[in-house]
Amino acid sequence: MTGSTAGTLPATETLILNRDGPFLHVTLNRPKARNAMSLAMVNELMAVFDAIQDDTGIRAVILRGAEGHFCAGGDIKDMAGARAQAASGDAQAFRNLNRRFGEMISRANQQPQVIVAVLEGAVLGGGFGLACVSDVALAADDAQFGLPETGLGVIPAQIAPFVVQRVGLTQARRLALTGARFNGAEAARLGIVHESLPADQLDARLADTLQQIRRCAPDANRQTKKLVLNTLSQPLDKVLDQAADDFARAVASDEGAEGTMAFVQKRLPTWAE
Repeated sequence: MTGSTAGTLPATETLILNRDGPFLHVTLNRPKARNAMSLAMVNELMAVFDAIQDDTGIRAVILRGAEGHFCAGGDIKDMAGARAQAASGDAQAFRNLNRRFGEMISRANQQPQVIVAVLEGAVLGGGFGLACVSDVALAADDAQFGLPETGLGVIPAQIAPFVVQRVGLTQARRLALTGARFNGAEAARLGIVHESLPADQLDARLADTLQQIRRCAPDANRQTKKLVLNTLSQPLDKVLDQAADDFARAVASDEGAEGTMAFVQKRLPTWAE
């Protein structure tokens, strides 16, 4: 683990963590396996999300893969381990392994910080799922996306609901039932990612995106993300009632006062400096 995070974040072996002011860079670091998602990586991501849940000083989490690949899916070695457990009588081995990934991706989806995914190389299976729960997704135009599960005789069990939310039922059916591979430009057309650009321009675009996030009030962003996600699971009247309460609190908050004063004085608010 590197950066100014000692004592606040868990020690990790499959992730590189780097705190840069209000931003936490999380690099999936199993390059020899194209950063395939092992159970250890899943657990470490969960530990990081737990550690920063209430940390309002961290405003965005940037997910990226080491050495040119984002994530090539699940780790075959974990599947082999679960198979051995099943052969030894553990009837829940495969279920538990799969469901743990689902717990992690659900947690990433609900994380109050802005989740920014920078996608290069392989974006397959579990990596595809992580892309679908990001708030901002930037892809290299030659990145390779796909849901290969059915070609392996299994199903995208924990990923499919998030793919449906991202691209809609019609496209999710096609992608899941054909295992089609496609590049970053097509991922942008489908709405999986927000922008596709040459790989050598990703860092500059990421910097622009983080500057945009910096201009947004931290608590207002957290409340807005919660509001947007609530529209998927709660009745509209309930969402709007809660939003009105949250709006009233925001106006009366220190952020609301500072934002209004900065606008009147034609200066940047303190959180954007």
